[in-house]
Amino acid sequence: MLSSKLKNITPSYTIGISTKVKELKSQGQDIINLSIGEPDFFTPIAAKNSAIEAIHMNKTKYDAASGLLDLRKAIQNKLQVENNISYALDEIIISSGAKHAITNTLIALLDYEDEVIIPKPFWVSYPEMVKLAGGKPVFVDTQRENNFKVTPQDIQNALTPRTKMIFITNPSNPTGAIYSREELKDIVDICLKNNIYILADEIYEKICYVDSFVSIASLSEEAKNITITINGLSKSVAMTGWRIGYSASNNILAKAISTVQGHLVSHPSTISQWAGVSALTSCQKEMIEMVHTYKSRRDIAVEELKQIKDIDFIYPEGAFYLFIDISALKNKLTWSDSFSVAFSNILLNQAKVAAVPGIAFGMDDFIRISYACDTKELLEGINRIKSFIKNL
Repeated sequence: MLSSKLKNITPSYTIGISTKVKELKSQGQDIINLSIGEPDFFTPIAAKNSAIEAIHMNKTKYDAASGLLDLRKAIQNKLQVENNISYALDEIIISSGAKHAITNTLIALLDYEDEVIIPKPFWVSYPEMVKLAGGKPVFVDTQRENNFKVTPQDIQNALTPRTKMIFITNPSNPTGAIYSREELKDIVDICLKNNIYILADEIYEKICYVDSFVSIASLSEEAKNITITINGLSKSVAMTGWRIGYSASNNILAKAISTVQGHLVSHPSTISQWAGVSALTSCQKEMIEMVHTYKSRRDIAVEELKQIKDIDFIYPEGAFYLFIDISALKNKLTWSDSFSVAFSNILLNQAKVAAVPGIAFGMDDFIRISYACDTKELLEGINRIKSFIKNL
């Protein structure tokens, strides 16, 4: 009786892992959870106080489908000052998280069987979101020597008359890789030549350890016109549960996205949006401190992982993940359908460490661990991984 659309939808690996971790912890087991894709910080005080004030001021009525004017103004200013992109207010749409912003965009743009290029490794929900919107995900292999960043030739090889869009995740989840200005310009050029939209998922933009982050839409007016910039407050201001994301795009597309959202959810919680205003205008110090902490943990984790034989990893320039190559261990385990799932399950059951199998990102020779956790816990988790691999 269920919709046929669900027949090809893969359940979330990360949710499945989280459920298993909670179950094991409830049994009293000492689990080190390195699978979490969520900041371990709390939402800054100024943002929380703004939400409380909004409640007491009865700011709890319906508002514009595109989002609170004050929040869109704050985002408009952020994009201008930090990213050098000038958007009109009606080109910015507030959504219930960045995931929702992506879904709105896919519904607004895709016709049935339109193809969307998804470079591997990819964030776990991209293919399923495309399928639910009626599109067809087209996976593109990328190269380890290029830190798994997609190239114009990779894109060219995947093009068909049905290609409508490409996902560019910058910084990357799961690798932490960041595209240079030159790399992005080359991608924009081939997309302009072939009339392809770019969905620029920049949710980890603030968690950047280099000085060279470039937003795709800032490259030129032509780039801006074909780019849908996706961002939000979940990662940068530790506001995952508040569910505030946004898209910025050309006027015609923004109007379509607003129409979609207006019919499906009206708008995000007004209380969350008022918290978002303060997050963007009053919490810069907290955001900077979070990034400093992540960078320190990154450096510590990298040095520890270098000591483990038979593994390799992508050196992350952003986000808070390490994508670890475990392919050299294949002959040390018994597995059938998925090597990374088998490895992750045994790691959890024997070493009591939770990691995300690389198959969730389209790469079965890898696992992903997160350093969005206490440093002591991170070190203990890596030490357990080291012992586990040594004893295989």
